[in-house]
Amino acid sequence: MAQEAPPLPEGIFSLLDTDLYKLTMQCAILKYFPDVYVTYGFTNRTPHMKLRRGAYKWLLEQMDKMANVRVTAEERAFLKKKCPYFNDAYISFLETFRLKPSEQIEIKFTPSQDTGSDADEGTVEYIIKGLWVDTILYEIPLLALTSQAYFLFSDTDWDYHSQEEKAYRKGCTLLENGCIFSEFGSRRRRDYHTQDLVMKGLCRAAEDGKKHGWKGVLSGTSNVHFAMKYDVNAVGTVAHEWYMTIAAITDDYENANELALRYWLGCFGEGVLGVALTDTFGTPAFLDAFRKPIPEYTSAGVGAVSTIPSGAATTVESTVQSEATTKPPITAPIRNGGSESTKTYAQVYAGVRQDSGDPTYFVKMVREFYDREGITDLKTVVFSDSLDIEHCLEYKVIAEESGFSPVFGVGTFFTNDFINTSSGEKSKPLNIVIKIATANGRPAVKLSDNMGKNTGDHEKVQEVKQKLGYIEHTWEQGDESNRWARQE
Repeated sequence: MAQEAPPLPEGIFSLLDTDLYKLTMQCAILKYFPDVYVTYGFTNRTPHMKLRRGAYKWLLEQMDKMANVRVTAEERAFLKKKCPYFNDAYISFLETFRLKPSEQIEIKFTPSQDTGSDADEGTVEYIIKGLWVDTILYEIPLLALTSQAYFLFSDTDWDYHSQEEKAYRKGCTLLENGCIFSEFGSRRRRDYHTQDLVMKGLCRAAEDGKKHGWKGVLSGTSNVHFAMKYDVNAVGTVAHEWYMTIAAITDDYENANELALRYWLGCFGEGVLGVALTDTFGTPAFLDAFRKPIPEYTSAGVGAVSTIPSGAATTVESTVQSEATTKPPITAPIRNGGSESTKTYAQVYAGVRQDSGDPTYFVKMVREFYDREGITDLKTVVFSDSLDIEHCLEYKVIAEESGFSPVFGVGTFFTNDFINTSSGEKSKPLNIVIKIATANGRPAVKLSDNMGKNTGDHEKVQEVKQKLGYIEHTWEQGDESNRWARQE
């Protein structure tokens, strides 16, 4: 049976208890999109796994507490030291940043049968709304809290027994087999304590791996708080949200991938945060953008001005010391002016991330793309879609045989791998997501490389598919209602 109270602080007590890419995107949003208004929607892809009224009440309490969480001076110092791509303006912004859940979250509980009891099961729905820069940090903590609520009140037939040891053994297997991997499990973790045990086990495995000379590497964690706590790298780049929102703002889906790539380079420059996410509108459409030359004005600026957020004084005029001579979005789209460089996005970016669809097909498609473009540099492929040890080892062989350096972001397999204590059967994780729903009043959509992951307004999805010539793909392992169901 689950412990009555988590051994470590309940709920969210650090704004860094989130994935790095939420912070990198917030930094870029502060610069380019500070006035964009958005909404986010919550989806439970495992709708048969319902929360109880008691879980809903607990969620309300935890959401209210988030208003009191601040980024501490120690945390800001960590970001400045370990994440030097964050400019001073963003670090200063975090000093006064506050979440306002009472204003920014609408949540309701609809019981299947209403008896008034806390044991009533039902559907929880919530909408997040506000400026993009002010609301982007909700996704990861709210997903983590929703998962925790389910396993506090609905599925309670589990305990923490052997969680650290299990993570240690998994880590050792990956390291012995030469895998480069990171922990990606914040959003669907069982709770904070589980992720803490996982990090202990993985760090112990990494130390033993060094002693034994294993070729694998624990490259870090996507969770910035745990990176700070365990003195490992915070890893990650960008999420679908970046591409989806830029597409919704501009309503220019034919050019959205390239605009998103260009703004990203304009904020951070070349050589950092250089893994591109390919599948927001289908990988073929992304590769069409990836081969394009980069305009010369798309570069991070130098000097003191590079610390100033986007605004007329810093980005309308192109000067040597400007933050980035890429012009502000919407009012002055970055299609005008500037000459093209001889480098393409595909040459500059270190690699790509595979997050949906058939990995074998993806590797083949990307290999053919790089070969057509005459790119012979060793590129990275990051795999991050529902991984376990078996899949990591399989994809490692596929990627290496195609001339790529494979990297793995392993999430739910680390942080929500439990059995029911009474039966010994798998305690199945929730498959829940929060996705951007609208931006400046327009619907935001995601197509992905697996139609089971299509997200957003149905009519808009169909319109975008037609515009882009999107071809439907299904994958036999892409059942979103039955992820991670297999017992290891």
